[in-house]
Amino acid sequence: MSQTVTGFEVHDIRFPTSEQLDGSDAMNPDPDYSAAYVVLRTTDGAEGHGFCFTIGRGNEVTAAAIEALRPYVVGRPAPRTAADLAALYFELTHDSQLRWLGPEKGVMHMAAGAVVNAAWDLAAGYAGKPVWEFLAGMTPEELVSLVDFRYLTDVLTPDDALAILRAAEPGRAERAAQLRERGYPAYTTSPGWLGYADAKLVGLAQQAVADGFEQIKLKVGGDLDDDVRRMKLAREAVGPDIRIAVDANQRWDVAEAVRWMAALAPYEPHWIEEPTSPDDILGHAAIRAGQPVKVATGEHVANRVVFKQLLQAGAVDFVQIDAARVAGVNENVAILLLAAKFGVPVCPHAGGVGLCELVQHLSMFDFVAVSGSWDDRVIEYVDHLHEHFADPVVIVSGRYSAPTAPGFSARMLPASIAEHSYPDGPVWQARRTTEEISS
Repeated sequence: MSQTVTGFEVHDIRFPTSEQLDGSDAMNPDPDYSAAYVVLRTTDGAEGHGFCFTIGRGNEVTAAAIEALRPYVVGRPAPRTAADLAALYFELTHDSQLRWLGPEKGVMHMAAGAVVNAAWDLAAGYAGKPVWEFLAGMTPEELVSLVDFRYLTDVLTPDDALAILRAAEPGRAERAAQLRERGYPAYTTSPGWLGYADAKLVGLAQQAVADGFEQIKLKVGGDLDDDVRRMKLAREAVGPDIRIAVDANQRWDVAEAVRWMAALAPYEPHWIEEPTSPDDILGHAAIRAGQPVKVATGEHVANRVVFKQLLQAGAVDFVQIDAARVAGVNENVAILLLAAKFGVPVCPHAGGVGLCELVQHLSMFDFVAVSGSWDDRVIEYVDHLHEHFADPVVIVSGRYSAPTAPGFSARMLPASIAEHSYPDGPVWQARRTTEEISS
């Protein structure tokens, strides 16, 4: 008997990470990591969980956008197959009136992604598999059916995608076994938040190496002299063989990025991430051509079309997908296929509440069923807020362990939802009381 989606809950959840400057960078000095969170419930008691990630103010806007999608989901048969998940994705992203709000970018597009991801969590739960394994078990034809090829066919056609997926098909089982045995390479941003004191940076960088990470990342872009000092300290702390990526979080114009990276280049940055506006394809290409450090971007790229152009323009050395920025799993499958077509490695963004939990599945699926490689590929890891999830990431010797629990690892603990709900949860009530007393 077919089950039906009958419940659709939306929560505004915020964590006061600004108190310790966790997540701080040159563009975002005081983030409160937040999630506009959706729970789908079915007639048989199954649940699907998804969310948009934000950094505080405006999270209520994304929650309202998710709420606007309720009529498209409630009363619908619970999704179980590639066909079901494709139908939901296309309906949410092709609705002409909702699409007008982007089109296919911004808050409404992210809201569609939250619902799509919740549907994947639900469907993988029914299948009894983690999302990476659920995806990797689909046929090439099923995977191609998930993708919206509109605006892509000048560089990636359905036949191109089928050829990529069929080429990777013979080794799927072996790579899945390898993944379960060894995990997936990770790097950590935890030492590098811009608000951290030098001693904290050095201590955390050394700890990262001791924990088995072969790459760390520093935030840059506040002050050039400070960045040179911090980069020098980090290089001395980790030695010559550990990669150090740097991340400007969109801080610079093109000429400024070139000048800044020329000053940091003696310390051998592995990449410069988001050196300028995420919408500036030609600016990224000019930065890549104008200085010696490789270029990475993608966490704020709005959709598959912009990723296509970045790859067409030769503007990036590393594609950084984000599980909650575009319209969910389906659009990320399209981006993984684009990256495979151009031979560019994917190194996902995961700096935020729940993003590590989600994006590990996409990289692992890519390894098993798309690119077939983890060479020069790493998933970002940050070491806070995982305790709020029922199936948190597990890092062993600098690598993500492959999830085994069914679903998308997106389920937040009920107590965490209750305590951090904004504005009336106990955490926020206590914070208001403290602010009132201090004022």
